[in-house]
Amino acid sequence: MGLAYTYYPGCSVGATSRWYDISLRAVAKALDVELAELEDWNCCGATAYMSVRELMSFCISARNLALAEPLGRDIVTPCNACFTVLHKTNRYWHEDETLRGKVNEALAAAGLHYKGTVKVRHALDPFVNDVGLDAISEKVTKPLAGLKVAAYYGCQLVRPETGLDSPDYPVILDQLLASLGAEPVDWAMKARCCGASLIVSREDVARDLIADILKCAADAGAEAITTLCPMCHINLETQMARINKDYGFDLNFPVLFFTQLMGVALGVDETELGLDKGFIDARPLLTRHGIGARA
Repeated sequence: MGLAYTYYPGCSVGATSRWYDISLRAVAKALDVELAELEDWNCCGATAYMSVRELMSFCISARNLALAEPLGRDIVTPCNACFTVLHKTNRYWHEDETLRGKVNEALAAAGLHYKGTVKVRHALDPFVNDVGLDAISEKVTKPLAGLKVAAYYGCQLVRPETGLDSPDYPVILDQLLASLGAEPVDWAMKARCCGASLIVSREDVARDLIADILKCAADAGAEAITTLCPMCHINLETQMARINKDYGFDLNFPVLFFTQLMGVALGVDETELGLDKGFIDARPLLTRHGIGARA
């Protein structure tokens, strides 16, 4: 086995976004990457909880970091919200001595202590920066030739500045798509907020945001959108039909996790990718491009 990481799946991929988890694990295996799931991990509270109970959010997130620390590996998560919360907890833990004391006081009640040695990374990061685009490209058996894809980063992966890519115009996912043979489209809303959980409390506001994103991707010529975030995926996919009705659009393209597209290109068995499990079956689109997906 080559590269190895501690895997923090987060809550969403165990429920509404389980094909993200399944396809991620399959792709990691195909690239000889070990993802060892963190034992006894707990929900990080996501960004919504951090906005109302910040100290508690830091404490429950730090519990995951404290559990991961003795393993001596970077912690990797596929969820943008989990990445944001864990990364912010780690950064604040280093920068704020008072907070550090309060967090470790809370951890001590559970027999834990965090020293601050864990590096938090989004699942996209080790694929691109550790495995490398050239190595991935060499393992492509079904190039996504001619497939025009809008890479949607969402608003949390690169903001506030995480050091992963430009906070205003990221390209790292576009580069990965190109290494798979796809044609990433150039569009303006790749890092625009979709509203996330605002779809629950202010559906009208969130739907306006989602409509702008979907229309922008379509106008740029995208045949599919790929996402890195369970919440972004739900918003873009489940709201498309309603937005077509309310805004007079005629949008009809699949929304896929980036690991599903990686899996196709790497020749992963389609039963591990869930290409037919979305609101719009992705297999007919792939078949039209001769990529070999069964429809």
